[in-house]
Amino acid sequence: MINAAPYSFFNAMGHTPPTVAIGILADPEKGWKDTARNILDTGEFVVNLVPEALAEEMNQTCTNAPSEVSEMEIAGLQSAPATHVKPPRIAGAPVSFECKTFTVVSTSPEQAIVIGQVLAIHVADKYVIDAEKGYIDTPAIELIGRMHGSGWYTRTGDTFQMERPVYSDAMTNKK
Repeated sequence: MINAAPYSFFNAMGHTPPTVAIGILADPEKGWKDTARNILDTGEFVVNLVPEALAEEMNQTCTNAPSEVSEMEIAGLQSAPATHVKPPRIAGAPVSFECKTFTVVSTSPEQAIVIGQVLAIHVADKYVIDAEKGYIDTPAIELIGRMHGSGWYTRTGDTFQMERPVYSDAMTNKK
């Protein structure tokens, strides 16, 4: 069954090799939730970033549907084939990471951290500024993120940029 679920605990971890980490949880009575079970059983998964335009659909994927029911179907989301892993991408996601499990760190009987090696990254063309350099118009994607507690989300539009300091310049300016 194709499964989709919003994850609070996700982050990119590096680029050589490109890796992501997600926290997976078990229900104390039922065991591993569907997404966690699928990742642990197959070793493959796709992380889809969520734009505000898909917030309602994303929220529908966290329903407590039975394992045999597709959250994507409930949410009205369309799938798109992945190129390196069996699970599909979410067609409307502006960015998707196709991953295979690198390692799993068990932090308790009811939670673990899955570190996945990114095999492919899909970015919608309209957000690519310079494909050769990997520059993406991140603010234009209007991503949202799940926050603390049930039902809390944030917009990522309040960004700012700072120049990375160069040590020799800092020492020259200090004199």
